Amino acid sequence: QVQLVESGGGLVQPGGSLRLSCAASGNIFSINVMGWYRQAPGKQRELVATISTEGLTNYADSAKGRSTISRDNANNTVYLQMNNLKIEDTAVYYCKAHVRVGTTRYNYIYWGQGTQVTVSS
Repeated sequence: QVQLVESGGGLVQPGGSLRLSCAASGNIFSINVMGWYRQAPGKQRELVATISTEGLTNYADSAKGRSTISRDNANNTVYLQMNNLKIEDTAVYYCKAHVRVGTTRYNYIYWGQGTQVTVSS
């Protein structure tokens, strides 16, 4: 019904930058909070950043000062700009969106398939 498609992951050297994108499509009435989470092998999935429809942001301590979350409401897209990447940032990054769907306007939480970010020299 609703699909989140992520892109922008890849291999980058320490200190480098990446911009992740996540575009939502489908039977969307409106999208509320969108966010990015990550999960490294053997670890719990953790929040990176979230952004409200109005543009209010929330960052994990590890992301503060290095990452910027933004969104394009007209295109149902959320971005995560990551700078000064560290080896510890290596993980699968997942997009999350709270979506009101169709005529019912019922709220569902959707997750993207994940995009791999590898920081290595």
